[in-house]
Amino acid sequence: MAHPPQAGLPEITSRQREVVKLIAAGCSNEEVAEQLGITPRTVKAHCDVLRQKLGVARRRQIPVAYRTLTGEDPLARDLGPTTVGNGG
Repeated sequence: MAHPPQAGLPEITSRQREVVKLIAAGCSNEEVAEQLGITPRTVKAHCDVLRQKLGVARRRQIPVAYRTLTGEDPLARDLGPTTVGNGG
């Protein structure tokens, strides 16, 4: 489900939102790839696009920039069967 773009905000696809969520959860590119059923190279491509859209230089800045620009906490919504960080 795509969110309607807000004025002045970059359009973030649902797949990119999943990548942001997994990065925020502390996953490596390899872990993101495994969770989403894609290659680590594809994850890197998503990160490159996200860094450009969000105006940040480093991968680790993506979740904070996403939250700042959209007002959405990437960890607040369940986007899929992620098991990272669910230790009791």
